[in-house]
Amino acid sequence: MEIFELASELGKKLKDDARLVALESAKEAYENNKELQTYLVEYDVQQRAMQKAVTEAERDMQMIESIQARIDTLYRQIAEHPVFVELNRSQNEVNELMNAVNQTIMTQITGEEPSGCTHNCSTCGGCH
Repeated sequence: MEIFELASELGKKLKDDARLVALESAKEAYENNKELQTYLVEYDVQQRAMQKAVTEAERDMQMIESIQARIDTLYRQIAEHPVFVELNRSQNEVNELMNAVNQTIMTQITGEEPSGCTHNCSTCGGCH
């Protein structure tokens, strides 16, 4: 098999991995969650309002503090939203998988075992 055929096969296998399937599901839930999307839109609007408020010649510090307080609240609501938390968790798992795959490939190319063992075999490309 040629290199790109092997890469294509690897991509197909990865696409079927439970971690990538979970990530796709988390992305769909994120995109379809009306509450979370409302928070995100308002967060963007508040950010733009803040940019405008701080560039005005005569700054209204009370307005700026009010906008910042709302931005902080929205940030917490987004960051703590279960759908957002799940998306981040799923993305981290996929990142770990891809790092392990890349490390395995590099080990095969260089012949060098991975350094900095974490003693967590799920993050390892293989040392034994």
